[in-house]
Formats: sequence, structure tokens, C-alpha cells
Amino acid sequence: MSNPRRPRVGILGAGQLALMLAEAAPAVGADVLCAGRLGDCAEQVAPVLPVDLNNAHSVAEFARNVDLLTIESENIDAHVLHGLPLFPNARAIGTAQDRLLEKHFFVDCGLEVAPFCPVNDLVSLHAALREIGLPAILKTRRLGYDGKGQVRLTHESQAADAWKAVRGVPCILEGMVEFDTEVSLIGARNRSGQLAFYPLTENFHREGILRISRAPSHPELQSLAEQHLTHLLDRLDYIGVLAVEFFVRGSHLLANEMAPRVHNSGHWTIEGSETSQFENHLRAILGLPLGSTESRQTVMFNCIGSMLPPEATAALPSVARHDYGKAPRAGRKVGHLTIPAADTAAIARVESLLNMP
Repeated sequence: MSNPRRPRVGILGAGQLALMLAEAAPAVGADVLCAGRLGDCAEQVAPVLPVDLNNAHSVAEFARNVDLLTIESENIDAHVLHGLPLFPNARAIGTAQDRLLEKHFFVDCGLEVAPFCPVNDLVSLHAALREIGLPAILKTRRLGYDGKGQVRLTHESQAADAWKAVRGVPCILEGMVEFDTEVSLIGARNRSGQLAFYPLTENFHREGILRISRAPSHPELQSLAEQHLTHLLDRLDYIGVLAVEFFVRGSHLLANEMAPRVHNSGHWTIEGSETSQFENHLRAILGLPLGSTESRQTVMFNCIGSMLPPEATAALPSVARHDYGKAPRAGRKVGHLTIPAADTAAIARVESLLNMP
């Protein structure tokens, strides 16, 4: 009797998220094929086909080679994705890739958000500044990540320069709210509607880029965060992993943005949880039961610009290294390190090596 064929998952994108998804695939008995560019880092562990991800015909042709599709970036035009065997669905991705749609969706779902206004030209920017007040932050509606496509304003006289900096594309103006800290919640929903949530993760950014994540965090807010995420998952008929970033203000959670994919703030789950976010995403989209999200106190450090050399961490056996195989470049996420929270000496040493407070 022949063995059944292993399901083949197509990933639109071939960066580090695709790399880690491909690394998790053997645990669920699946194969992975990536659509991207030759030389992308996922090519270390999975075949990559050159595909123009903004061309509907090219993406549809790639889809013929796989049983189902998922994404590693929400910045693929949603119109390219309609009609494909895609998880999560194109509606969820389209909502997440447009900040204005995303904010309205959060409000419709009963979540608190920072005050915001749409901005389409310099006149509407001035009107939004009068309505929202200062300080505020001008964000492009699409294609912003790691602090890109964002300009902070502290005085209305900066409006013209800010509008020029975003190159006159559709934006939102968002009021800058005072908050205690930033957290994210990662959840998964499979085809049968089973839900699983990871512990809240506290995130620390510098220059708009995530530097450190610590989990579990803020257990008193876990139930509220799960309620919010459950509502979003149900409304979107969502299948896969979804991450939502929140501002913490006392006992309140203000939704900042969501990512319809595995998320940087959940990389610690590879070593820190019984089932990583990557395995659970594959389980969800393949229709398998979700794995346990039981977790241990863990700290994750992003390596920005360049990866710490192996000799720098060789004397720290508790440090798990994830080198994405990327060329060094300022502001680029090239890898991450995870450390059990109990190893305070190793954490202090890595903080020193990475020049982090």
C-alpha cells in the first residue's frame, strides 16, 4: 500500500517568516514551496520559485503547484489573492494592509483605539491636526512597517514637510496617546473553529523596530486580550495565526495594528512554547488540531543590522540562535536570540553585546 501524498503548502514570500514556517513543516507532515526571489533566506530549507507577487497571473500559476496558500507579508495587493485557496482569506489580509480599514474594523468590533482621521491631501492634514491635536503621527495607509512610512508632528508648521515626507500618498493621522507599555497577543484559529492563544508578550521598540520581547506578560489582561482577538477571528472567518498589537493604559487595551500571519513578537515560541506559532499556523491552515500553547518565561532579542557572531554567544549555552542568512544592513532584521528568563546572566550579557538598555 503506497503512502499518502504529503500536503504541499505554498508560501507567498520567501523571507525569514517563510524560513521558520518551512522549518516547522516536518512536524506536521507537510512540504513547503515558496514564491519569492532566488536567494531569499527561505531557500536555505525549502525550494523557492521566482514569482512576481503583485501579478495575479503569476500568483495563480504558482498556486497550481500547491494544495493551499498562506502568506508571510500582508503587503501583497489583496486583489491578487481573491479566488485562491488562501489562508487566511483575502478579506482579512485586505483589512490589515490598509490602516484606515483596520482602524474602522477595530472600532466596529468594539475595540478601543487611538483617535484617528483619514488624510488625503495637505488641506485634510491641517483639518485632521485641528481635530486630533498634537502631538500626532502621520502614517501611510499601506506598506508601513518597522517605523517606515511614519512621521511624527509636534507643531502644525511641520505639516507641509510631513506630507512631502510621505510623498502625498493616502494616510491616516493618529493621535499619540500616553500608555504604560506595548503588548501583543498571538492567537490561532483552525478550520473547525478551535482557538488557541499564546500568553501576552511585552514588546520594546527603538527607532520603530522591535528589539526585545518578554513573555508571558501582564496576565491580568490576558482574558480581555483573548476576548478581543476572538471577536476579530470570528468576524473575519479567520484561519491561521493572527497577531494584534495593543497599547496598555491601566486596565485598558488600545488596539494598534494587526498582522494576518506569524509575527516577530512570537518568535520566542519556538523555544518557549510547547507548540511554536509557526507549527500552529500550519496546523490551523491544514485542518489539524492546534497544539498546546503552554509556555515558559522567555526573552527574545532581535539582531538588527548584523548578527552576533557565534563566538560571542558560545559561552552562553542557554542562548538559542536563529540566523536568517541575510547580508548585514543597517535597520535590517537579520536574526534573533531567545533565552530562558531565569538565565539573568545570559540576558544581561546579550543586552550588553547588542547595546540594549
